[in-house]
Amino acid sequence: MPKEGREAFTLIEVLISIALLGLLLSGLYSMLDRERESNKKLYSYLQKSSQRDKVITVLYNDILQSDGNITIKNNDFDNICIESTKHSLYALGIAKVCWIVAKEDNKLIRIEGNGYNLPLKSEDMVSADIVMNNLKIFKIENDKKGVIVAVLQQDGIEPYSFAVYGVKAPKFPKNKKKQKYKKNTKEHNNSSKNQIHSKMDMPK
Repeated sequence: MPKEGREAFTLIEVLISIALLGLLLSGLYSMLDRERESNKKLYSYLQKSSQRDKVITVLYNDILQSDGNITIKNNDFDNICIESTKHSLYALGIAKVCWIVAKEDNKLIRIEGNGYNLPLKSEDMVSADIVMNNLKIFKIENDKKGVIVAVLQQDGIEPYSFAVYGVKAPKFPKNKKKQKYKKNTKEHNNSSKNQIHSKMDMPK
């Protein structure tokens, strides 16, 4: 006589199936959480990288389009002031641009305007933009041979460096006071010689 087909699972089999399904779902959720976290970190990294690339492009053009009259102050974070550059973000024909790092949160700030000096005064008409936060490195070096090297790093991002070639300081005219001094000295010497000649020519 043939055996009758099995119509239901036992209670133990159902409980084992539920436990296995729970373990499978737990592992799946954990993997999805890790993937979400990884995606967030990747997005944050790309966002920072994109911002960094924009900042580097602006700084590069500020230096490249300058007349070479650049002042660099070396500290824990360097400051750079470009006295005259054709690269303006605010439609200025010629602009003075300074890059400084504020102590609060190590913010990198770009200042653009004309006729101002650091530290800024309340009456200075400038545009100051925070271009990067949580800066770890901001170093500028000038080898005095027309090459400026910049290194910057934001927290959580690899350091980046670039060089700008052909940046030579302008040649200023010689000091007029020195020229005047030389002229007066020459006139005085000629006068002294004339006096000596006059004395020598006097009859005894």
